[in-house]
Amino acid sequence: MAAKLKKGDKVVVLAGKDKGKEGEITQVLPQDGKAIVDGVNIAIRHTRQSQNSQGGRIPKAMPVDLSNLALLDKNGKATRVGFRMEDGKKVRFAKTTGDVI
Repeated sequence: MAAKLKKGDKVVVLAGKDKGKEGEITQVLPQDGKAIVDGVNIAIRHTRQSQNSQGGRIPKAMPVDLSNLALLDKNGKATRVGFRMEDGKKVRFAKTTGDVI
């Protein structure tokens, strides 16, 4: 199945403690059906000091389920993603505006 959301997409969170927050996808985990979004679902990780890192309480973005994310169209509104063929290539498009993503 083709990926509706990809790395670099601007998305909005639809459900959960961070509902309404916007961010950019930094990593997609297709095997888990989750994505890591910048500035969303932040957890504090306590790490021990080592030669490479300072240690302490480090904020880390945790994965969010793909079903709780919606792509932002050019108007800044949440939209669903569709697929269509253009010039022999399969492209993603925003269902609200019809624009190619």
